[in-house]
Amino acid sequence: MTKTINVNGIMCGHCEMRVKKALEALPFIESAEVSHETGKAVAAVNGDFNEEAVKAAITNAGYEFVSVE
Repeated sequence: MTKTINVNGIMCGHCEMRVKKALEALPFIESAEVSHETGKAVAAVNGDFNEEAVKAAITNAGYEFVSVE
């Protein structure tokens, strides 16, 4: 299953890597592709998706969690 996560503040490739690293550190996310052009992260999810954990990971990385599609 995949989830699209909307994030504010992703401005460059460095930002993409910070968000990617934060998301992939979560046990239920296998991989993530992040785009500063769209402000979205598409995550491959394995197991139970925890939106609060995703929000915390993004916030702790210095970005603003907006929503999950």
